Amino acid sequence: MPLTLRDIDIPPSWLVLHIGAAWGLSLVSPQVFEAWGAVLGQILVGLGALVMGAAALQMVLSRTTVIPRRNPSALVTGGLFAWSRNPIYLADAVILTGAILWLDAVLALPLIASFVWLIQTRFIRDEEARLTEAFGPEFDLWANRTRRWLGRKSGV
Repeated sequence: MPLTLRDIDIPPSWLVLHIGAAWGLSLVSPQVFEAWGAVLGQILVGLGALVMGAAALQMVLSRTTVIPRRNPSALVTGGLFAWSRNPIYLADAVILTGAILWLDAVLALPLIASFVWLIQTRFIRDEEARLTEAFGPEFDLWANRTRRWLGRKSGV
């Protein structure tokens, strides 16, 4: 069965594309971050990978899909998901930020905003619609107390 555009239109592909663009921009960027950027960048890439793995494990243990555009079978609201409705996408953004620092690619910093916008428009909105359809008030309650990217909402 041949691959289609839909098969490769997944968040990891977009992350790799953004990191590749950051690498390209690093070739023409002034050196700003230097050694501290490399160290902090490596820490952020590692942290992002840990968060991604932990969030994926939570989803697997809850017997729901980690694949975008598939229907969820469970609503995961505890652990990392108590602090972010999208910890895997947050981890992707942290990894991208770390890569940009590590590559010392100051000109690539706008790619972080580009990545976040792309993920929200291509994946998160659809996923949240699926969660609303599948879990209704339970999703609404969770969304009202947990921010999309990071943090709990006060007073909820």
